[in-house]
Amino acid sequence: MAEDIKFNKNEDVNKLKAAELNQKLEKVYLGGGQKKIDKHHSKGKLTARERIDFLLDKNSESIEIGAFAGEGMYEEYGGCPSGGVVIKIGYVSGKQCIVVANDATVKAGAWFPITGKKNLRAQEIAIENKLPIIYLVDSAGVFLPMQDEIFPDKEHFGRIFRNNAVMSSMGITQIAAVMGSCVAGGAYLPIMSDESLIVDKTGSIFLAGSYLVKAAIGEVIDNETLGGATTHTEISGVCDYSSKDDKDCLTTIKAIMDKIGATENAGFDRKKSKAPKEDEKEIYGILPQDRVTPYKTIDIIKRLVDDSDFTEYKKGYGKTILTGYARIDGWSVGIVANNREIIKSKKGEMQFGGVIYSDSADKAARFIMNCNQKNIPLVFLQDVTGFMVGSRSEHGGIIKDGAKLVNAMSNSVVPKFTVILGNSYGAGNYAMCGKAYDPRLIVGWPSAQVAVMGGAQAAKVLLQIEVASMKARGEEITKEREEELFNKIKDRYDYQTTPYYAASRLWVDAIIDPLDTRKWISMGIEAANQAPAEKPYNVGVIQT
Repeated sequence: MAEDIKFNKNEDVNKLKAAELNQKLEKVYLGGGQKKIDKHHSKGKLTARERIDFLLDKNSESIEIGAFAGEGMYEEYGGCPSGGVVIKIGYVSGKQCIVVANDATVKAGAWFPITGKKNLRAQEIAIENKLPIIYLVDSAGVFLPMQDEIFPDKEHFGRIFRNNAVMSSMGITQIAAVMGSCVAGGAYLPIMSDESLIVDKTGSIFLAGSYLVKAAIGEVIDNETLGGATTHTEISGVCDYSSKDDKDCLTTIKAIMDKIGATENAGFDRKKSKAPKEDEKEIYGILPQDRVTPYKTIDIIKRLVDDSDFTEYKKGYGKTILTGYARIDGWSVGIVANNREIIKSKKGEMQFGGVIYSDSADKAARFIMNCNQKNIPLVFLQDVTGFMVGSRSEHGGIIKDGAKLVNAMSNSVVPKFTVILGNSYGAGNYAMCGKAYDPRLIVGWPSAQVAVMGGAQAAKVLLQIEVASMKARGEEITKEREEELFNKIKDRYDYQTTPYYAASRLWVDAIIDPLDTRKWISMGIEAANQAPAEKPYNVGVIQT
């Protein structure tokens, strides 16, 4: 009975988080707001999301990258929903591709720093997976008040065009449709793509608009004559197709995509998909409502994998990490998951769930090597507080075994996918394939937390430093003052560990409902299957 009550409470909390996620997404989908959308429509233009919806095959699956990019950022400028750009992986004429559409309802599609980071993430996904990329351009260019944070550095605006050139040399299809403004440095994007389209009367391309031209050289000319569809399809030759409106332009892109030939694939194994035997919706009740209560991660795995069939590797050894083979939507995968149970070892020692010990790190490293040997994609399920500390662990070589895991994972040539179920703390984030370790996709559930350590632990450390500093200045610290400081520090730190804070900065590609996990992994592997490994697996030097 107690277990039923606990399950129901977990279920209520996690379903509420999923509902909150959907509510936040509905707000994000409005971009710059309904008034801006209406103004956009009055010009005969579709919004960024409407353009993507029209372009993608009807009734086909799609996933959105970075919907929460910019969340809570740039408030002094009115905010930047979704980073001012919408990015989806989906299907056009049956071909999987990635679509990047500027949202002109958000500051006329201007580029904030997070916009640049998000665009570069889209290109990174295209490069890693040799995935065709379609740009739907409608942007006023760099957001001038923040130009110093978007213009000159390596990972800034100019990197976009460098990547255009690199992708072209790799044979990755790039199609650019100019459906609004395309100015200054951004004007290079269409001509650096394989093929370019421009919408008559609404699309324009120029290095400098009419006002700047007049200021610079005294020439008086209107924008349409300077860089409209007629100019660039009949005079300059910059664009290849002129379209009468948005839908005509998008229909032409569909026709182009329809003619693309097949590419070599990576040979990942896929069989007919089977739904899990165990009810997926029970994940809501299994996952604890807090981030400290133990639970059986195997129960989560059985609700994510085909037929709930999981062939566990080294089941009796290194039990704080679960490793094994399964299928997700038919695709063969190797799963590396933090086990959140409290475990009693054969030696009678208690091991804490979510902590990486020497034996579990050693097991995971060897399993990763096996998956590379067998050409099996890797899925990491994170709920980790870090590596075990203390004299026993240090004397046992925890640093050495942890390094072995990080080495094996970092050098993996099969694609990696990371799902953050709960905690993602400290070096555990690294060892379990955090963002810094190039997962093809990384997502978090609404229950995810990403930080160096938990809020309470961090607050205690920071409080000790603050109190010591205040005492050194001769200030008297009462118990009440100390408690006030602790709560203030903890509240700030807790806010920074939320999944939305991580998603706003693109530390994760998306926050997803747990029930969408299978779709994300399946579409990710399908994309990765278009890009065979370019080098053999080699872990380099490992301390044994």
